[in-house]
Order: sequence, then structure tokens, then C-alpha cells
Amino acid sequence: MQTRNKVLDDISQLMTNAMGVAQGAKDEANTAMKSMVDRWMADRDFVSREEFDVVRTMAQKAREENEALSARLDALEMAGKKKTTTRKKA
Repeated sequence: MQTRNKVLDDISQLMTNAMGVAQGAKDEANTAMKSMVDRWMADRDFVSREEFDVVRTMAQKAREENEALSARLDALEMAGKKKTTTRKKA
């Protein structure tokens, strides 16, 4: 027959309970740290990734429109120079 040692059973139960408390403390510390970081970032007016991506897309579109308008302006200036040259010769 196997005998049970009451002291070892008590120590085992105590360790099991301590591990549960430690796990709970870890989870609580993680939650507190995450909320602190979130608050700190909100105070610094950081933008979310989604907002950044939207603004980046808008900037890319504006850059492309700017390049198209620049090319159009160059073409109009060249056409204007050709007309001026033709009028001077006549």
C-alpha cells in the first residue's frame, strides 16, 4: 500500500496555488502595461496604420496628378513657343 504524506500533499497544493496566482499577476501586469502604452501613444497623437496607409495613398495620387499636370504644362509651353517662333518669322 502506498502511504500519502500530508506535508508533501500540502506543499504540492501550495505550489499549484502559487502558480495560479503568478499566472494571474502576469496577465494583470500585461494588461496594465498595454493600457499604459496605448495611453502614452494616444497622448503623442500617433496615427494608426490604417490612417497612415490612407494618407500615403492620397499623397501618391497627388504626386501622380502633379506629374501629369507638369507634363501638360510643358506641352502647352512648347506649343506656345512654337506659335511665337512661327509668328516672328512671318
